[in-house]
Amino acid sequence: MSSQPETSTEKQPPAKAPGLLRSSGLVGVMTMLSRVLGLVRDMVIARYFGAGAGADAFFVAFKIPNFLRRLFAEGAFSQAFVPVLSSYRQKHEISDVKRLVNAVAGSLGLVLLGITLIAMLGAPLLTAVFAPGFLDDDVKFALTSDMLRITFPYLLMISLTAFAGGILNSYDRFAVPAFTPVLLNLAMIGAAVYLTPVMSEPVMALAWGVFIAGALQLFFQLPFLMRLGLMPRPKIDYRHEGVSRILKLMVPALFGVSVSQINLLLDTVLASFLQTGSVSWLYYSDRLSELPLGVFGIAIATVILPSLSRKHAAASNEQFAATLDWAVRAVLIIGVPAALALALLAEPLIATLFHYGEVTDRDVAMSAQSLRAYSAGLLAFMVIKVLAPGFFARQDTRTPVKIGIIAMVANMVFNLVLIVPLAHAGLALATSLSAWLNAVLLWRGLRRQGAWQGQPGWPKYLAQLGLANAAMVAVILWLNMPAMRWLSADGIERSLYMGMLVILAGGAYFIVLALAGVRIRHFRQR
Repeated sequence: MSSQPETSTEKQPPAKAPGLLRSSGLVGVMTMLSRVLGLVRDMVIARYFGAGAGADAFFVAFKIPNFLRRLFAEGAFSQAFVPVLSSYRQKHEISDVKRLVNAVAGSLGLVLLGITLIAMLGAPLLTAVFAPGFLDDDVKFALTSDMLRITFPYLLMISLTAFAGGILNSYDRFAVPAFTPVLLNLAMIGAAVYLTPVMSEPVMALAWGVFIAGALQLFFQLPFLMRLGLMPRPKIDYRHEGVSRILKLMVPALFGVSVSQINLLLDTVLASFLQTGSVSWLYYSDRLSELPLGVFGIAIATVILPSLSRKHAAASNEQFAATLDWAVRAVLIIGVPAALALALLAEPLIATLFHYGEVTDRDVAMSAQSLRAYSAGLLAFMVIKVLAPGFFARQDTRTPVKIGIIAMVANMVFNLVLIVPLAHAGLALATSLSAWLNAVLLWRGLRRQGAWQGQPGWPKYLAQLGLANAAMVAVILWLNMPAMRWLSADGIERSLYMGMLVILAGGAYFIVLALAGVRIRHFRQR
């Protein structure tokens, strides 16, 4: 609780903001820890449940609240709340900031509580909407509905966690929100190992792990809000000017920033009509493609949003454009090699991480197909993450919503065209194609509005990236083993060889990049 009285008009003391590279690196390290543990979590799930009916049921029961989390908490709400809070921090007294925080906490909490109660009561209806293919399997449908009643409160808790994280990010406290997802992975690993043996339906342990994780993540952040003096005292006030502005920005933002998530959910809906295992194959491949997206794309987007919001509030147009340019260059330096590596090492990566217990050779091959399809759109997913804040920081949500609708319609068309010849991999490829359309339209929109101004040196930078990636690809093609060799090897052999391959290929990439003249100091920007 803050010692500052509510009626104080004292301005917040100016703080020297850390550099964007340093902040992005900090968030990236924390996110990397979370993603690595996430892979461990998925390995545990794969070992215990494979790609059978129980795993399919859980992935749907988890994906529904997790989708709404990304769409609402990390998508629309965060992109609307952080710019408004940053504007208040820049232009208002600390007492006004506190009143905004209190009003948002009360108003947001009430809405989330109502949604959660309705969803728990209507769990079978939600299951029918999000996985209509399960209607033909009474056991799978009932199991999904039962788990959904346990997992859906996660949305309430994780949305409040995102609210707390938005406050911390606005004050350049990036480490705590970035570390928080680690708790989800630890809770689910613990639930799979320790609760599975005591459950009458073993897979229900994972649902309880999700519930426990939501509570852990929320309560973990509260002490850090208290240190800032911004521990909320919830107050329902929808007439508060800041709350009204956030609500107006949120409605179109639901489409603008989260189109990729909607597309992924459509994949799940359609995959529920395909053969058993399709939902799980898409899940495992999506998890791998999300590793570079989360560690680098989302990390950079998290850092630049409050920075762009402050630059817009200060009418610093040149610095705003330079920050966007910096973000795209930073994304390319990781996104391009990550996409190429996922495409070239699809079977080896799936085999190394998931080919244990109930996961079969066929599961590895099928997951690898969709992983290659997702890798084709990885760079687009990352670019979307850093271009969308260019609109939201300026509180422009109309342009992204138009682009989002176009991309979503395109994804539906691509799905219908590709699902027949390519099955689940066609769904993944459709998502990638629509992501590219989304990214190109966002970039064109920023250029037309004058928010994007390419900085000098792009031709040289692209040539440097081309040389470094060519070197990496050459090393992978030279050292990689045939798929059957990866499948027949034991876990230790696969892990050691994959580690060597990653080190040598990554080393070749960064050595050639350095020889071509790219230096860390080129990415230092405050």
